[in-house]
Amino acid sequence: MDLISIRRKYSNRRNIIFIIFAIVLVIVGLIYLKEFIQKQNAEKVYLSYMNLRTIAVNYEEEQKKIEEEKRKSNLPKLTEEGKNNILSIYKSETKRVFLTFDDGPSSTVTPLILDTLKAENIKATFFLLGSRVELNPEIVKREYEEGHYLASHGYSHVYSQIYASPQSVLDEYNNCIRAIQNAIGVPEYNPHLFRFPGGFKGGKYSKIKEEAHNLLEQNNIVHVDWNALTSDAAGAKTTEEFIAQLEKTVPKYNSVVVLMHDAGNKKATAEALPTIISYFRERGYEFENFYSIIK
Repeated sequence: MDLISIRRKYSNRRNIIFIIFAIVLVIVGLIYLKEFIQKQNAEKVYLSYMNLRTIAVNYEEEQKKIEEEKRKSNLPKLTEEGKNNILSIYKSETKRVFLTFDDGPSSTVTPLILDTLKAENIKATFFLLGSRVELNPEIVKREYEEGHYLASHGYSHVYSQIYASPQSVLDEYNNCIRAIQNAIGVPEYNPHLFRFPGGFKGGKYSKIKEEAHNLLEQNNIVHVDWNALTSDAAGAKTTEEFIAQLEKTVPKYNSVVVLMHDAGNKKATAEALPTIISYFRERGYEFENFYSIIK
């Protein structure tokens, strides 16, 4: 073999080695590039995930703040203005009406009343019995979440127990409030508002009521009765009876506090409520609850 052939042979071998080396480099480069791209994509995915997670966390925190503000806004605070408002509850330059319901909640009647109030976009006031709150906490929670004012009508509705002493009246108030707090999940809730079972004035317990009134005031609690009736407590069964009873008192006042009941045997009240609402609307009354009073 001559020298030229030998050189050509080694040259071809070097070229083959170079080509193989180049191919290896290309393959390694492609593998590295693929890993690099995968790493970059993984980092992008991770960063996107972290950004989304941050957004979600921020949104959740913002929603919690909104819920907290909403919760705080539903916490009544009895100021001097609120006390004066209670004293002048039956006086107003403009026509207003407070729909109030005692003795609930009940599983049969209260939801019907709430459905009507929601459909009519009206906020009412419920004077609750603590013993019935404990039986129907989910209904009480609905009342609260739909913007109705929850006040105390005591715990037992047993007059001899309630009016055993001024302290027992306060105990009834507090026991009811604890039941409400548990039902709505808001331990700070206190309406500062009580309705004496049977009304504040008169009756065989009038002296105890007067003494209890002073004790309630010392504990930053006010009370309210009513100046208009539907006679559902007296056994009225028809809408016509309800309206006839309203006609006896409503025309006398610009500011009306209507007594009704949402106990389980008061289905007639739920049935008459749409007509009662129309009655007041037709006469130019605006509907309020005690959030506009206790402040």
